[in-house]
Amino acid sequence: MSMLKSSFTNQYIEAGLDEVGRGCLAGPVVAAVVILPPDFQHEILTDSKKLTAKKRLLLDSEIKEKALDWAIAEASPQEIDQINIAQASMLAMHRALDKLTLRPELLLIDGNRFTPYGFIPYECIIKGDGKFYAIAAASVIAKVYRDVLMSKLATEHPQYQWQKNMGYPTKAHRSALREFGDSPWHRKSFKWK
Repeated sequence: MSMLKSSFTNQYIEAGLDEVGRGCLAGPVVAAVVILPPDFQHEILTDSKKLTAKKRLLLDSEIKEKALDWAIAEASPQEIDQINIAQASMLAMHRALDKLTLRPELLLIDGNRFTPYGFIPYECIIKGDGKFYAIAAASVIAKVYRDVLMSKLATEHPQYQWQKNMGYPTKAHRSALREFGDSPWHRKSFKWK
């Protein structure tokens, strides 16, 4: 397992940001921000998509315990429909940043786009969740939070099997949409037919 980088620079308080649920048909888009100690190292922490659900759960509590600060926020399906998924992802990231008590001096963003947050400098890093611990940590806590949320919502809307697909467009999810129509948690602006 290749080790990720602890920091982009070594003179700033850096915060890693990532979001999860962009490609889903249902549920909110969730963003997380994590500020790790500058010399942070970890054996298994990497992009949340490469980890098992069990490993993500273990890492989730470890990250929250060791982080200097962290926050999670979401943008609702209604907001996604109103302003589009890219804008809603930025909104969720900004909301997560609003919740921090420690002020970051540099933001490390997973992906290639970001809407500036105040005057804090930022770096967009493609596949950043596989390169920097802070971004990987954000990807893990965002994913755990959203999976728990979608599993809870699945008990209210069992026909869509969200506890298995987390709102992503699987065959079963699409056929349930054809059979039962959509729910209040579905993004109306997404094409699912």
